[in-house]
Amino acid sequence: MQYKYMNSNAKKSIALVAHDNMKQDLIKWCQTYKKQLSSHQLYATGTTGRLLIEQTKLSITKLSSGPLGGDQQIGALITEKKIDMLIFFWDPLEAQPHDPDVKALLRLAAVWNIPVASNLATAEFLINSGLFNLDYERKVPDYAHYLFERA
Repeated sequence: MQYKYMNSNAKKSIALVAHDNMKQDLIKWCQTYKKQLSSHQLYATGTTGRLLIEQTKLSITKLSSGPLGGDQQIGALITEKKIDMLIFFWDPLEAQPHDPDVKALLRLAAVWNIPVASNLATAEFLINSGLFNLDYERKVPDYAHYLFERA
């Protein structure tokens, strides 16, 4: 595999997602870190986005609901290199009707080497990292050679 480095600017594009049983945890986290989050570009899936906007007054680009394609929209933004970080409070104990979409989203985050917080503790580590508000060079796969061979 060939790699290249990609810049994540100091102003990050952050995707915010939460399963139903985790939405209140994400809302409280966003309320706690509203000042830090407000200087970044935020995206969220449907209901989560609506609740976050209502309860935090943060500026958020709201996408479709997760089960209706919002997870895939965020995955597409990751693939287009428009998302720098994913905060996804998912419920490991509740079956999700759109589980394949969730797994695809997490796989894309791993493929494109973006930081992912799947719970409160990890989200707190990320937002309190010295890198959160700095430019960051991250190593990503360079698929140009692969795509060229397949054409």
